[in-house]
Amino acid sequence: MEALYTAKATSTGGRSGNVKSADGVINLELRPPKEMGGPGGNYSNPEQLFAAGYAACFSGAFGHMALQKNIRVRPIITAEVTINKDGEGFKLSVVMDIKVPGVSQKEAEELAEAAHQFCPYSKATRNNIDVKLKVEAVEK
Repeated sequence: MEALYTAKATSTGGRSGNVKSADGVINLELRPPKEMGGPGGNYSNPEQLFAAGYAACFSGAFGHMALQKNIRVRPIITAEVTINKDGEGFKLSVVMDIKVPGVSQKEAEELAEAAHQFCPYSKATRNNIDVKLKVEAVEK
């Protein structure tokens, strides 16, 4: 395996602290969401950060797979990351809401599945958390 890029971020204080990337681009105060007993307000949390990264990565993978088939498309990818309580503590699940303009439903589903096989986030989560693909071909 050849390393291409390494991202680095430091967290202080966990869910009630701060997270900052090494280059300072990300510098966020974190708090648990209101639904989990937090204060609400203008704070982020680990689930939001994971959703943002997964959506962006999946979108890139989708675009790459589309170009492999000479299809130019700009999908709208929304990652819904849920933290669930299970018998051992907590577990994440993800719904990828994938809206694809200008292709058939079959093409959209095929591209989504190919992206799911290719995406590094999908590979990292495979067989670890539930990931559901919700695919919809939409008008341009």
